[in-house]
Amino acid sequence: MMMALLFVPPAWSGEQQHDNPDPWEGFNRKVFVFNDTFDRYLLKPLARGYMVVMPDWADRGLYNFFGNLSEPRVIVNGLLQGKFKQAGGDGLRFVLNSTVGLLGFIDVASRFDLRKHDEDFGQSLGVWGLSSGPYLVLPLLGPSTVRDGVGLAPDFMLDPIARIDEDETRYAVIGFKAVIVRAHLLSSEKLISGDRYLFIRDVYLQNREFLIKGQTRDPFLDESDE
Repeated sequence: MMMALLFVPPAWSGEQQHDNPDPWEGFNRKVFVFNDTFDRYLLKPLARGYMVVMPDWADRGLYNFFGNLSEPRVIVNGLLQGKFKQAGGDGLRFVLNSTVGLLGFIDVASRFDLRKHDEDFGQSLGVWGLSSGPYLVLPLLGPSTVRDGVGLAPDFMLDPIARIDEDETRYAVIGFKAVIVRAHLLSSEKLISGDRYLFIRDVYLQNREFLIKGQTRDPFLDESDE
């Protein structure tokens, strides 16, 4: 992630960002093409193969397991955002699924109405008032913003996978997780229409705005009307 940020184009002003959330579109499109090529010829075929050979019950368990590993990040960022009641529920969710749920393979917590949340350091920075900065497509990591890209580092340090000492094992686990996540996005591709780059960009920015502010804008509105 930090290597990817070395390729960030020149600085921007807050006024420019307001007028245009994607001032680096030329750069971003090049990275998007690279990522799309990587996905088309490697990640997507692996994801399809995974769905063919993996039984539904095993896939569900593995997806739950990796989702459970994200709970420490969710809990810490919930606390940083002042969502103390939510963070307490997330902590209980993590304990239940890690013990009774057999390391998270079984989502026991949802049966007790402990809903899963999604919090990260990029959201925390947004809640603290930091502007997102321009839209940014990161190599292999995909859609982001300058703020969200910076937030990836502390989030990764909260991921138990980062604690795996052996590099080859750690990279293998990260790769396997990526295949599982990609497999669960296969059906969503049917929703993409028109210019893939613009569609994904607008959905990403709208979703991030919702997660931070609890509101969205119509991605098809003219940007000057925001």
